[in-house]
Amino acid sequence: MEIERKFKIHTNLWRKLDKPAGDNILQGYLCSEEEKTVRVRVKNKQGTMTIKGRTINISREEYEFPVPYDIAVDMIHKLATGIIEKIRYNIPYKGKLWEVDEFSGANAGLIIAEVELNSEEEEIELPEWVGDEVSSDPRYYNANLAKHPYQEWEDH
Repeated sequence: MEIERKFKIHTNLWRKLDKPAGDNILQGYLCSEEEKTVRVRVKNKQGTMTIKGRTINISREEYEFPVPYDIAVDMIHKLATGIIEKIRYNIPYKGKLWEVDEFSGANAGLIIAEVELNSEEEEIELPEWVGDEVSSDPRYYNANLAKHPYQEWEDH
């Protein structure tokens, strides 16, 4: 079970942050429906396939397994209906690992922070560089960003 919250980033504070090097990620969606998504990702010359169930509140079932890198790249370029490009930074803060995604390509300009929780009720302290919460806004789901990129939004 994946339980996570998502937030926009205060760009001016984020740029000043001393952060580790990021990982380039390329991911494509083989299936993107309300009930389920199937994603293939390449990161650090490794491939993974992830199957996620319907999001209920901030939780959803998640299954992930390795895929050979060359096959993952082929699947993304030949079968994906939408592709996401981003750099992911892993930033520890107050006992939690924050994954901050700086999008490129059609989603350039968007920076989102995610944090996984142990339960939906878990209390966490937010870093100062975290802005508005977007956990319940489906526009910010990666599967939706692959279909409706940030650069096409009228209100970004």
